[in-house]
Amino acid sequence: MPKQTPNTPDEAAADSRNEYTVDELARVPDTTVRNVRAYQDRGLLAPPEKRGRVGIYDDTHVARLKLINHLLARGYTLSNIQDLIMAIDEGHDLRSILGLETAIGGRWSHERPKTYSLAALAQMFGPQTASQLSRVTEFGLLERHGLSFVAKSPALLEAAAAMTKEGIPPRELLDVISVARPHFDAIARLLVDLVVKRLDRYDEGTLPPVTDVPALVDAIWRLRPLAAVFVEAETNRALENAASAYLGGRVATILDKKLSDEAARQASASAPSEHAGRSPRKGNGDKA
Repeated sequence: MPKQTPNTPDEAAADSRNEYTVDELARVPDTTVRNVRAYQDRGLLAPPEKRGRVGIYDDTHVARLKLINHLLARGYTLSNIQDLIMAIDEGHDLRSILGLETAIGGRWSHERPKTYSLAALAQMFGPQTASQLSRVTEFGLLERHGLSFVAKSPALLEAAAAMTKEGIPPRELLDVISVARPHFDAIARLLVDLVVKRLDRYDEGTLPPVTDVPALVDAIWRLRPLAAVFVEAETNRALENAASAYLGGRVATILDKKLSDEAARQASASAPSEHAGRSPRKGNGDKA
């Protein structure tokens, strides 16, 4: 499993960092072990740190893989990417460039992926149909690996399981994600733009000067957790307002009904008392 290493204040990426085996590394940016090996052979990816017979990778490798995937998705070939990265590495200090890549493209979460069997998922959420599991994987909440499933965010999965146990059907939770995700994506893009806006002072087709990179890296690493705090605070505010509005509306409905019932009860109670309080009409033969 990915292992967190202590913070290193002398490095730009001074946030807590993860360590990965080659299988775990390939899983994070949705690539394959074969691709990782191929990128290493081409010089696109730095070799891992050797610990005995095991190669250990870190978040600098994750950031580089994400960059490669992004460039491939934009139509660049591996040869194009190789030429670009070689030019970068030759024209800049490699350590500073890797720091900038990690600060911008590194993981924002340090959760460790967790593997679940189908039986474990059934215990957490009840029996699920193939279409429901397919929808979960489409959202990226789970990845299928043979007969098992891997959750990149076990905390999210555990929260969903707890809500299911409280009586909320999994399909309704997926509906919420379906509606909310585009809004979260839009918010994330705005915040990332703010975080990396310091790069806008440089020409779009060039990298910052080597002398500017360390300060940029430090600034981006300082801004990243602040952006996360911003999102959490605004989410909490919105949840509080929504809950208060619902509670206020519900209480108002209850009070209205109670007052209406009380008025009806009083009206019903007063009708016979008025009849009983009337004096009987005297006939002509009655004495005064």
